[in-house]
Amino acid sequence: MKKLITVFAAGAAMASFGSAANAATATADATAEILQQVQISKTADLNFGTIVPDDTNAATVSVAANSAGTRNCGGLTCAGAASVSSAAFDVTGANGLNVDVALSGLTSLTSGSNSMPISLNASSTTLAMTGSAVALYVGGDLTVAANQPAGTYDGTFTVTADYQ
Repeated sequence: MKKLITVFAAGAAMASFGSAANAATATADATAEILQQVQISKTADLNFGTIVPDDTNAATVSVAANSAGTRNCGGLTCAGAASVSSAAFDVTGANGLNVDVALSGLTSLTSGSNSMPISLNASSTTLAMTGSAVALYVGGDLTVAANQPAGTYDGTFTVTADYQ
């Protein structure tokens, strides 16, 4: 019995050496590139200024999504032009790559229980990174109801910037 086990063990050892002699191998490299994280910082808030509502008609007041933040009062009386501005952000990322921009979180401005619908728009939905800060502007359209109650209306929105 010992002889039989020894013969089987020797045969198994020879079989394993024989298959290893026919094996082929190859190597490969593994790499990873780490990009600079996208950074965004606010440099100005969106401000529609002072608006006087109409007694009978609703209207839309707009602030352009550009560096000037130009306001269109839609037929209403507006004041406080010096305080009007589009929101402004500086976005940085890896040079030569594109960043997608998304806006979220704001559908109305509120003052107590009163509200006004708002829609936001960005100066661009895709920014080309240049190695230095790229400007992004956010403007919007604010719907002012007839006899809109007086108050300071506000709200918060989020800007998300991420590589494509």
